Amino acid sequence: MIKKIAIVTTHPIQYYAPLFKLLAQKIDLKVFYTWGRESVEKYDPGFGKNVQWDVPLLDGYHYKYVENTSKAPGSHSFKGIKNPAIIKEILEYNPNAIMVIGWGYNSHLKVLRYFKGKIPIYFRGDSTLLDNKQSILGRIKNIARKFFLVWIYSHVDKVFYVGSTSKAYFKWALIKESQLVFSPHSIDNKRYSIDYSDKANELRESLAIPATDRIILFAGKFESKKNPSLLLDSFIEASTENLRLIFIGNGNEENILKNRARVSTKNRYIHFINFQNQSLMPTWYQLADVFCLPSKGPGETWGLAINEAMASSKAIIVSDKVGCAKDLVMSGINGWIFKSRNKQELQSLIQNLPAKEILGNMGRESKKIIEDWSLENTANCIIKDWKSRI
Repeated sequence: MIKKIAIVTTHPIQYYAPLFKLLAQKIDLKVFYTWGRESVEKYDPGFGKNVQWDVPLLDGYHYKYVENTSKAPGSHSFKGIKNPAIIKEILEYNPNAIMVIGWGYNSHLKVLRYFKGKIPIYFRGDSTLLDNKQSILGRIKNIARKFFLVWIYSHVDKVFYVGSTSKAYFKWALIKESQLVFSPHSIDNKRYSIDYSDKANELRESLAIPATDRIILFAGKFESKKNPSLLLDSFIEASTENLRLIFIGNGNEENILKNRARVSTKNRYIHFINFQNQSLMPTWYQLADVFCLPSKGPGETWGLAINEAMASSKAIIVSDKVGCAKDLVMSGINGWIFKSRNKQELQSLIQNLPAKEILGNMGRESKKIIEDWSLENTANCIIKDWKSRI
């Protein structure tokens, strides 16, 4: 059995912190944060502001901020994570195994290369093949990328994959079936399933939204990858009654979106809300009837906002470029999957949204589906494999 493990990741985030806490209850672990201490409150270019989450990120497990000497520190590039002392500090901790989250950083790759063959190395990632190019030039690039990734993953003993699209990616990169361990991408379902209906009703009243109106919610960065403009245009062009659209967030497309909405005849049915922190988001989800993530990529490898919305009992509209779509959304049962960039298809879905009662039933199906994608199941899948190691 593995008794002591080092986890290497860039910085504390709201999705992994509760998982580390659960794992620490069953095994001795230490998380090495490679971005450095300044990552706690960082400038997020996607939101266009400094972001500091208002939920505990460092409680319940051992961790260390590793000094990062990069001239431009951050998780935005390979050179943004450079830790001269990372090997020394891991050796001093003396783990039985290492789990590396993401390889695309100087220090993370250094850890993979140094410890290969010395102690078991686990890898966790959520990459997919959804963005692979099908043109002749794109196929050539895909082949070159594959050769490189096969070399990267040759340093890894086992991979914790998060869903079916990530499993397909790792198999494409020639990871053997025996090396693959499923550990679902998950969030704190319990926090989103708490009843905030009273607060949600207060929000509805503050926005002057009638109780009979259905609400479509988008929450995230206003950036090209997530394609909020497609949702806005589809909503504006759809023939709808008793329907509202709420955008929550900020980002570099914010002014474009607001200007488009301002000149639309449906402006009064469209609401823009600034970035809301984690403690407030369950209420916003519960205000909505449908959550929409219309991403076109590249890089929408999972979309954990879908987990949050489903834990909040919401119906889902999602594009086929979102990594979780295949696993979490059953068309006509708890939501719909549409072809990315297809405005006509999304417009039709909006125009033909069913009544609130039916959407409520679909939301309850979402909650049933997401119950298996829990932090507890994620932790148990990881621990089960670790316990099998002698």
